[in-house]
Amino acid sequence: MSQKKNVLILCTGNSCRSQMAEGVLRYYYGDVVTVYSAGTQPSHVNEHAIAVMNELGIDISGHYSKSVHDILDVTFDVVITVCSNADENCPVIIGEFQKFHWGFDDPVGKSLTVFRKVRDEIVLKFKDFSNEVSL
Repeated sequence: MSQKKNVLILCTGNSCRSQMAEGVLRYYYGDVVTVYSAGTQPSHVNEHAIAVMNELGIDISGHYSKSVHDILDVTFDVVITVCSNADENCPVIIGEFQKFHWGFDDPVGKSLTVFRKVRDEIVLKFKDFSNEVSL
């Protein structure tokens, strides 16, 4: 059996988009990837992100916001940025890995309807993860 691939999902605050994407990847691909999410300026997991993911039966309530600097000892196979700020200010991550930028609108401070729209876009993109990323 091959070893799981390490995937990092990077955003600025590690509060919404990266947390939702982490939940989706764990849900659909947890048997083949180990998923990490982190932020360039971590804050906290947004309660609306938790709520809209729960609507799909994906529990991210145990997640917490992490700094990318806290996980630099991990060797990543795939790094995906989900916001332009993180893409432009991505810290140096050592090693060879596939890098992708899959940008999504920031739902922070907006309605649950907006959170659901962003969640659904993340689900669509990350559910097709294996079609775009070499595993």
